[in-house]
Amino acid sequence: MNRTILSFLVSVIISVSVFLSPEQAGAQANLLQSGPMVGYSDFREVLIWVQTNAPADVKIGYFAQGEKERFTPTVSTTTARDHIAKLFPSEVDYGTIYTYKLYINNQYVARPYPLEFQTQTLWQYRTDPPPFSFAIGSCFYRNDPRDDRPGTPYGGEYDIFKSIAQKDPDFMVWLGDNIYLRTPDFQTERGVRYRHRESRATTELQPLLGSVHHYAIWDDHDFGPNDSDRSYVHKKVTEKAFNEYWGNPSTNATGEGGITGQFVWNDVEFFLMDDRYHRAPNRSLDMNKDYLGEAQLNWLVDALTASQASFKIVCIGGQTISNAAVYENMATYPEARKRLLDRIAAEKIEGVVFMSGDRHHTEISRLERPNAYPLIDITCSPLTAGIHKARDEGNTLQVKDKIYYERNFGVVAVSGKYGARNLLLTIYDQQGKKVWDYGISQEELKYKR
Repeated sequence: MNRTILSFLVSVIISVSVFLSPEQAGAQANLLQSGPMVGYSDFREVLIWVQTNAPADVKIGYFAQGEKERFTPTVSTTTARDHIAKLFPSEVDYGTIYTYKLYINNQYVARPYPLEFQTQTLWQYRTDPPPFSFAIGSCFYRNDPRDDRPGTPYGGEYDIFKSIAQKDPDFMVWLGDNIYLRTPDFQTERGVRYRHRESRATTELQPLLGSVHHYAIWDDHDFGPNDSDRSYVHKKVTEKAFNEYWGNPSTNATGEGGITGQFVWNDVEFFLMDDRYHRAPNRSLDMNKDYLGEAQLNWLVDALTASQASFKIVCIGGQTISNAAVYENMATYPEARKRLLDRIAAEKIEGVVFMSGDRHHTEISRLERPNAYPLIDITCSPLTAGIHKARDEGNTLQVKDKIYYERNFGVVAVSGKYGARNLLLTIYDQQGKKVWDYGISQEELKYKR
């Protein structure tokens, strides 16, 4: 993306605001709770999410360089929907970057950082797929002293979101624990929405929301209590709130509840899995206990089998490949893990990469398989939540020297000619300094012929 052009456009846009009286501009800006956030991107539309703090009329104006401004239909925010507006710029062209403007009650609300979105490129049957990059991370804890446990604050270093924005990824995939529900939150919809609302309003997060597309899965802390499972009585409440606060293009892919979904960016397909809604209790003594649930497992295997993507990235909140049965990762559900891996092998599905969060450290696990390519799980955690000291958990599949025990995020760059694509993961610390990187080629994830 051309930030020089974008910065010029933003400066022009901001200058327009002088035509409003200070009272008009300030009154509408004070109605903004958080956002705008750019959700999914496709060829013919994108989603933009906005939250106000009182009922208001919201719309988006948008334009490509040299074009006249167009507008989305106005959406009225309501208390029943937590004053959330989802807006859909639809008069767009393929592969184009747009500057956009926020209007509340028909008054322009300037933001002190760039606002942009992009549509996807129609490369199929025409050219090689364009190079692109995306950020990954998990475990975002925003301190709330009144509700937090006594003692040292668990969260911190929110400037990490500025560091992510500076890397200029096309989009970000949030790998779970994107909020941390707490004791006052678990039993009511008001509590669940409070936690989403407070986390989303984090000041340092806003520039990242405004110009990078966002997709998300959940794990236990945005699904319910710590280590929660399908028995959580309010899972439909948290499912509803998750879908309202995020901008995924699909959800509940199985039709049986949960946030399972999918999206495509250029030649890479992402499978957004739900490791909580259908999960049996961790303490269950049933050796065949569910982790994803049969319906979701069947959907995933079918979708992977049908996919023709260069890389098929399976995003699951907990680790899949690590063989250390700790902290309720998939290795603590050994039969469920075996079923998943056996079915991927039986269908000879190529190009699969797993991504996960949860663990409060970052590592790569790599499972070498006889007569098949290796299965790799990239675990990236935490963004702002607590960290722990280095320790040997017994994961014999851990890639040497590809582990990190401080707050961090990842950026994945995808490049190369069609049929010979490459994926390069770079892990950065909180300040945006490179820690290490790890490359995966498309050729490496194929069966030998």
